[in-house]
Amino acid sequence: MTALNTRFAPIPQHVIPFRGLSEPHSPEVSVCIPNWNCVDYLRLCLQSLFENPQGIPFEVIVVDNASTDDSCRMIREEFPSVRLIQNETNRGFSKASNQAAEVARGRYLFFLNNDTVVPAFALADLVEFADSQPNVGLVGPRLNDPDGTPQISVRRSPTLAALLHKTILFRWTRIFRRANKTYRRDRFDPNQTHQAQVLMGAALLMPRSLFRTGGRWDEEFRFGVEDVELSHRVGRNRSLWYYPEVQILHFGRVSSRQNVGFSSPNLLTGYARYLRLAGLSGWKRFTYKLTLTIDAPLQMVGKSIQTLVRRSVGNRKGAYKSWLAVKGSWYFLRNELKRFWQA
Repeated sequence: MTALNTRFAPIPQHVIPFRGLSEPHSPEVSVCIPNWNCVDYLRLCLQSLFENPQGIPFEVIVVDNASTDDSCRMIREEFPSVRLIQNETNRGFSKASNQAAEVARGRYLFFLNNDTVVPAFALADLVEFADSQPNVGLVGPRLNDPDGTPQISVRRSPTLAALLHKTILFRWTRIFRRANKTYRRDRFDPNQTHQAQVLMGAALLMPRSLFRTGGRWDEEFRFGVEDVELSHRVGRNRSLWYYPEVQILHFGRVSSRQNVGFSSPNLLTGYARYLRLAGLSGWKRFTYKLTLTIDAPLQMVGKSIQTLVRRSVGNRKGAYKSWLAVKGSWYFLRNELKRFWQA
């Protein structure tokens, strides 16, 4: 699929043409952006970086995961100072992020989703804050929806109970409702700087020295949960900070909605892998896997009915989201079940 889906996040039309920027000799920050078939959002992201003054020297590295749209041509023609790495296949977020970091020269790495808009001086402010914190591991800015509503940029480490709450088998019993609310940080204050357990991977600042000594993204995570695992691993020895003084617009889930057959199944497998790496016992992991295996066909039936109901009342946006959930469950059962149980 190459067409950009704008049902959820229309692209603003008042964008400024790129005028060019010479590559700095000693960048303070290396901005690392994985991309897959999001040419319009990627253009907007790059324009925000180069057209807004950032206050410090920086470089931008884009790793393209075999896009079939005009992403690579757009970068070469409109942003010649960007370093472009082209993969022949979709190698996933973690691998692409590592590829960018491996060739980066900055003192800090800023891992950034392609569906973001970065305001003026964001890079300088993030670096200044990181420099002020001893033994810093990760710094995450505040992420906002296009209308300015803060997204949940910080969460606690997921527990088995919180993950089981998402399934049809347990959601209606409300047994794990409290665990899920605690996981999702229902008391999350988007305006308060504080230390965190898990930072969302849409925008993360990391010292490059940390990446070299153990901060690489786990490439066994193909799509999703890699930020949870990274936060868990880095947080054992270093501090993680949520810093809302920097606010970044994040459209959210653009690539995943365009390729639900890749994103949804890998998300479930990602949580299975995380639970193992976090030290969850074997019987608890078995409970998670068995529950998700039984839940998938139930989700398909439930979301199919929901799709029909929403269409009948004219809720096209809701019906589309429900249909994506149906497709995700189908792809999981058809293509991912074996790897899920091996995770």
